[in-house]
Amino acid sequence: QVQLVESGGGLVQAGGSLRLSCAASGRTFSTYAMGWFRQAPGKEREFVAVISRNGGMIYYTASVKGRFTISRDNAKNTVYLQMNSLKPEDTAVYYCAADLTAVPRYDAKAYDYWGQGTQVTVSS
Repeated sequence: QVQLVESGGGLVQAGGSLRLSCAASGRTFSTYAMGWFRQAPGKEREFVAVISRNGGMIYYTASVKGRFTISRDNAKNTVYLQMNSLKPEDTAVYYCAADLTAVPRYDAKAYDYWGQGTQVTVSS
């Protein structure tokens, strides 16, 4: 069992930055690939970024590439999402998720554990 708790969301103006954190407890953090997903009102949950167990493989959805950076600190059992140059269309609830796999995946259905989410609102 893995418990995930996100933090760092909030209200920011367009062009601003936020750093999300996801703290994990339970089973060994380093055995999980970690992903960030988001869900805007009236839309389906979508993939944002994923990082492999040791950080060697990282993937982003096209709309955030060059603006967002995913990273992890296995010693602190934490994964981060640095979000720069934020746009109003980035407004959503952001979730972190854990996937017991060696190969990072984009499909939300593949993930075993989810956090409760943190709201990010970008004003224009």
